[in-house]
Amino acid sequence: MKKSLVLFTVLLAMAAQAEEMDRPGGIKIGQRMTIRPYVSLGFTHDSNVDSSKHSKRGESWTVQPGASLEYKAENWALTGSAYYSYHAYSSGYSHQQNESSYGEQLNFNWSNSSHGSKGWSLLLTESYRQISQDDDMSNDGGRGTGRDREQLDVGGSIEHRFTDRLHAAVNASYYYLDYDNKVGSYAPMYGWDRWTAGGEIGYAASKWTDFILAGSYQDYTSDNGKQYYVDNASKVRNSSKGYTVQAGLGSYATERISYRVLVGYAHYDYNDDSENAPVYTASLNWKMTDNWNMMALASRYYQPSETSRGSSQLTDAISWGVAHSMIRGKLNATFDLAYRRQDTKSTVRESVDYTQDIATARFGLNYSINRFIGVFGSVEFQQAWYDGGNTSRDDYNRWRGTVGMRLSY
Repeated sequence: MKKSLVLFTVLLAMAAQAEEMDRPGGIKIGQRMTIRPYVSLGFTHDSNVDSSKHSKRGESWTVQPGASLEYKAENWALTGSAYYSYHAYSSGYSHQQNESSYGEQLNFNWSNSSHGSKGWSLLLTESYRQISQDDDMSNDGGRGTGRDREQLDVGGSIEHRFTDRLHAAVNASYYYLDYDNKVGSYAPMYGWDRWTAGGEIGYAASKWTDFILAGSYQDYTSDNGKQYYVDNASKVRNSSKGYTVQAGLGSYATERISYRVLVGYAHYDYNDDSENAPVYTASLNWKMTDNWNMMALASRYYQPSETSRGSSQLTDAISWGVAHSMIRGKLNATFDLAYRRQDTKSTVRESVDYTQDIATARFGLNYSINRFIGVFGSVEFQQAWYDGGNTSRDDYNRWRGTVGMRLSY
């Protein structure tokens, strides 16, 4: 059993679910395209299916077919994946649970420059997910929000390197979040869509130091959800906006360590009020040895609250993880920690104001028996604390264990 444990690493840019990790083989189409189909079978025990103080245990079985695609040309590449998951629940889960989750993602990159030389680079991304409540409790950087929801994320960035030292980029994105509020026993959740536009300019003083100045503008529109906690809902505006300016350093500390650290200021307008705060964005990627890798991510930003209409939410999200490959890449171990702090303030009713802290730890192993069969599993623990706000929000803890098998081609 110990050799079948794996971590579903969700460390943003670091990793994916165990059953979606890179695998050898696949179906070759010509010289450039590879399609890798798979089916995974999994069993999960959850100590707190509703993420509440009054915990209720439950189990679920998952069948997930999916496939990844890769096409590589001389100066551009297209990658993508798609999956469908069917969930069979025990009596511990509500009958209102969604039995299906599905999603897809596409990434396109093109460049006519290499190794920092002059030229253009283009990156386009798109992803869609319909997320069942029993999915990974640390989805989206440890948010820990249990509710069926769907998310769409589309973005793009184009960069031009004027010289081997001077470079600039512009970017834009659209994000859509929609919660299922048809579950009568839960408090409402508020989704929103966001338009973002921004850019940055950098000057590489040396191979090791890149000075960066960046800025962005965000425009949000929240949905109506349900009108709980609102004295006069008709006076609550569903739009908000903000901007961020940051400056800092990027590039490489050594041949094996890359980093990016930006600090700055954010302004956020919501309903009839505004907020200001210092913000930051940081990332570190360290290839310690050929078999060990480490990544750390941190950021602070404003967004609309997902639990209270007409509110602002200042979020601090920090993640750290390490991965180790053994037995010629057949056995992979992962461990990561995530911390998230959400400070919510409302212009509608002060009793809604609260702070939530969420900490998560995960560990696991992924073992490839052969090219076609692999086993995986995960153990993860989450603790959440609330301070202030509505009395229905209580501290809780939650742990989950998952084991399964993946069949791939």
